[in-house]
Amino acid sequence: MPPPGRRLFLALALALALLLLLLLVPGLDALRTLGDGSSADAPDAAVELNASNFDSVLKESPLKFAVVEFFASWCPACRNYKPQYEKVAKLFNGPNAVHPGIILVARVDCAMKTNADLCGKFSVGRYPMLFWGPPHKFAFGRWDPKQDKDEIQLIDEWRTADHLLNYINKRIGSSFGLDDEKYENEDTLPRNASDPEEIARAIYDVEEATAQAFEIIFQNKMIKSNTQVPLIKFLQLLVVHHPSKRCRRGSAEMLVNFDDLWPSDPISLSSQETTILQQVDASKYYHICGKEVPHGYWIFCRGSKKDTRGFSCGLWVLFHSLSVRVGDGESNLAFTAICEFIQIFFICDECRNHFHEMSSSVSVPFNKTRDLAMWLWRTHNKVNQRLMKEENTLGTGDPRFLKITWPPKQLCPSCYLSYSRESNGTENIEWDEDEVFQFLVRYYGRMIASSKEVTLSSSDDAVSTYDIASSTNAVTVPVGAALAIAVASCAFGALACFWRTQQKNRKYLHQLHSLKKI
Repeated sequence: MPPPGRRLFLALALALALLLLLLLVPGLDALRTLGDGSSADAPDAAVELNASNFDSVLKESPLKFAVVEFFASWCPACRNYKPQYEKVAKLFNGPNAVHPGIILVARVDCAMKTNADLCGKFSVGRYPMLFWGPPHKFAFGRWDPKQDKDEIQLIDEWRTADHLLNYINKRIGSSFGLDDEKYENEDTLPRNASDPEEIARAIYDVEEATAQAFEIIFQNKMIKSNTQVPLIKFLQLLVVHHPSKRCRRGSAEMLVNFDDLWPSDPISLSSQETTILQQVDASKYYHICGKEVPHGYWIFCRGSKKDTRGFSCGLWVLFHSLSVRVGDGESNLAFTAICEFIQIFFICDECRNHFHEMSSSVSVPFNKTRDLAMWLWRTHNKVNQRLMKEENTLGTGDPRFLKITWPPKQLCPSCYLSYSRESNGTENIEWDEDEVFQFLVRYYGRMIASSKEVTLSSSDDAVSTYDIASSTNAVTVPVGAALAIAVASCAFGALACFWRTQQKNRKYLHQLHSLKKI
């Protein structure tokens, strides 16, 4: 035991330490608050790229245009220019952007040795240098000052945020301003819904809607013993027919790990295992459409004002896309999977009940792809007609995207045999349903393509090779995953058999001998 004098000294030292801690805690809290919310510590809006992610980020970008700054972190002029560049980046990047879904604003630090070759490919000889072009042209690309007609252009007007924004406005015919407020500028909206390039961009909103739907499921802990089977059915549908490759991969991964996260027989687990599973937040581990999704903004489904379109639009596009992709033998399974998913996991009560009423009226099984696609088309038009009246009465609709009968005559004139409108606004339409079905297949099937299918040029050998490799991997993994689930439950045998037939020329990762019994 220490002597009394030393004990007194230790006691005083401890008291002083406690006093200092009490005095410092508020300061620490203030610093922490500052770091969370202050502009000084807020993350940069411009996306930091480097040699390892440059090609992949730009190759898979859904946006039409990109601005890339090559700078050096030791360069005083670059440091002084950064606040100007950030003003422009904040307009276009991130969930709080005023004009999302149009331009990717990025930067590369050439002072990093790992980026030396990348900066050399773009002939960076001074700092900063800014370039403009389609994102996929930057990926696996280069810039040569001798090639004047190259799609990647050197930006000369960049000295201030105003200069750079003026350059952007000239290039795309927009009128963006640094003082624009969110949802106020109509230049952010798709200009022509029939433009194949615009429709193809809907793939990213389908990914966004898929990711948000599963976030809602996870956050509300909606996966229970009586909801597991409907969710597995829907996941199997996504594995085979989701229009996005990365969503197919994510769905397969979730299926493979489903029983580990949500055991069908929780009674057999110990109390400790049950507690651990209850605390697991699946959304942190399983990003069904990739780690960067959801982005927090919409592109094709973006409304002209806040809280219009968005999620509901993205889900409708997903369901229509699924309906035209399934084979004839799967159409009724797909119908059941979609209806059960909406009934159990869609948490808008009124919407869910209306959809249930319409789906319950179906008395004959769907035997063909056309049957499902056409039923969903009629159902969507019924929903539009109901919402049209409500929104007109309450004034809650999007002024730029009023509910209409789909497809409008401008998009598919051959779909209309005759058309008239009564004085009370009621439409009388005689449809050519063969033409309607062909339109649905084109619009929701062929035109909605994955990011690689939209942005890549077949003339680029390096890119094409990369795409073929990634495509092969994307198919191989989901096949093994979903078939394993199908074996576990004979209820899904029909879907698995069809899938196996479609993929019979592929090499599987796993040899599932029990498939012969299905």
